[in-house]
Amino acid sequence: MLLCLFLLYICCGILDASTVQKAWAHKCQITNQMHDIRFTETPAGSDSAGAPVLCIHGFGGNADQYRKNVPRFAESGYNSFAFDLLGYGFSDKPDPKLFPLNALYNFDVWAEQTKDFVDEVIKEPAVLVCNSVGGLVGLQTAAKYPDRVKGLVLINISLRMLHHRKQPALQVPFTTALQTVLRETGIGKAFFKQVATPQTLKNILSQAYGNKEDVNDEIVDVILKPGLTPGAADVFLDFISYSSGPLPEDLFPQIDSTLCPIRLLWGEEDPWEPIAMGKKLYAPFADEFVPLKGAGHCPMDQVSYISYSCRILSDSLTLHLHLLPTPTRLQKMLIERS
Repeated sequence: MLLCLFLLYICCGILDASTVQKAWAHKCQITNQMHDIRFTETPAGSDSAGAPVLCIHGFGGNADQYRKNVPRFAESGYNSFAFDLLGYGFSDKPDPKLFPLNALYNFDVWAEQTKDFVDEVIKEPAVLVCNSVGGLVGLQTAAKYPDRVKGLVLINISLRMLHHRKQPALQVPFTTALQTVLRETGIGKAFFKQVATPQTLKNILSQAYGNKEDVNDEIVDVILKPGLTPGAADVFLDFISYSSGPLPEDLFPQIDSTLCPIRLLWGEEDPWEPIAMGKKLYAPFADEFVPLKGAGHCPMDQVSYISYSCRILSDSLTLHLHLLPTPTRLQKMLIERS
């Protein structure tokens, strides 16, 4: 199945020819079963320049959102990986209804997946490049398993505005009731069916990316096709009910930035995670907070971002020269498109 999918992606120009698609069998401690995790690997084009890179997507996303970036990382000498979190993309999607609410799809489970992937597949500590909700996965991994993470590059990390602690007290019961209705009744499946169409998804992405010209059919297909696989709707409805667990502001202080440096990149046009709020809350924890002019929620996957003029940062940060791609190179790799 994965081989056929890989050949299809190559023929359609989705994956770079240097990128290999694979499956990894992961044992989840919650289900106590083995689950297939889809991942991509792009070997370094030259001698390795530093720690390997693992890219982690956000809510509703998958590894292919980094399809244009991992070849750039590899060309610069970094062994590059991207995987689908359990429940997303082409990874297995065990039924969340068989377990207590939010027991299966949460940051602890995905951090464990990340730790095991680093141990079993990459086999050395990695730099985690994370977008949106994936940023929480990266932070949780670095906080809980610090010896597996060399550094964090967080792109428009989720503010988690639906978390109970960020909602007005009077709003919490109404939000919880709506989440329950969507999750437990046919209304939720009907809602997902309406969202999971090419035109609706294109409209949503056009808002998120800040520019409708940045959303083409390829980007829609990358998100939509795995979103139509069996079990995807149940995962979607379970996670939108996840209003507990850690906030970024809980996790940042747990990370020793002298051992795990943190860089924050933030698209200025993101309508979901406002840059002003992100900068106020999280900039103190990063070595640099880099605003990305003209970018939306997913800067690594925007068509027009090829023309973005990189902010030039100093390459004299010795710590980052050892542990991370240098700031200038990393930003260029994220925004350049082939």
